[in-house]
Amino acid sequence: MTAPPVPTSTRHTARRVIVTGGARGIGAAIASHLANEGAHVAIMDRLPCEQTALACGGLAVTVDLTDPADTSRAMAEAIGGLGGLDVLVNSAGIFALSPLLEIDVEAWDAMMDINARATLLTMQSAARHMIDGGGGVIINLASMAAKSGGAMESHYAASKAAVVALTRAAALEWGPHGIRVNAICPGYVLTEMGASTRTDEQVAAWSARSPLGRLGAPEDVAGLAAYLASDAASYITGQALNLTGGMVMH
Repeated sequence: MTAPPVPTSTRHTARRVIVTGGARGIGAAIASHLANEGAHVAIMDRLPCEQTALACGGLAVTVDLTDPADTSRAMAEAIGGLGGLDVLVNSAGIFALSPLLEIDVEAWDAMMDINARATLLTMQSAARHMIDGGGGVIINLASMAAKSGGAMESHYAASKAAVVALTRAAALEWGPHGIRVNAICPGYVLTEMGASTRTDEQVAAWSARSPLGRLGAPEDVAGLAAYLASDAASYITGQALNLTGGMVMH
């Protein structure tokens, strides 16, 4: 692990953080934000993440989150490299569009394996260490699709609804151990994921749905994640917080 960047804040000084899916997009923004506030960060991703980890002064761990054994191995490697764990951010995920009648078992399983099952497995690994260590924070990236559904993305919406349910169950079970668990439900955030499926006309239409007249940016999600990981959010748990620019308000 290289020297971390000079912190712009001390809010997360010396906190040990794992970010899954941190090679790019929302995950990379969260890792960078937390590192800039003093955290020691490990990034877990199937994509090359060395450059992102280097920019954060952190640790890169390659992982196949569809493989439970490799997920367990990677969590142990990341926790060992950090010397413990205070915060887990589950940002890894996949997205696909498909008519409901055309979703086959393979497509369903692939979506659930990454978006839901991997979240469960990393949460379990994290919680075992956090219970022994006296507490911690888990932040799961869900989606506004978990609340509003979505035509042509039903398996994605179902996987993210599962993330919200896991979040609530974990908050209830692990709260007595000092572990807070929350989910973030972003709306439309323009990242590399889904870039091949959207048009300029769609982006304009989505922007018009927000009272703020714009789409989200990865930094918007990072700011909320950093707050939820902080002591300022010490009485917030079991929540699925909307980050939709007002597109979803329930």
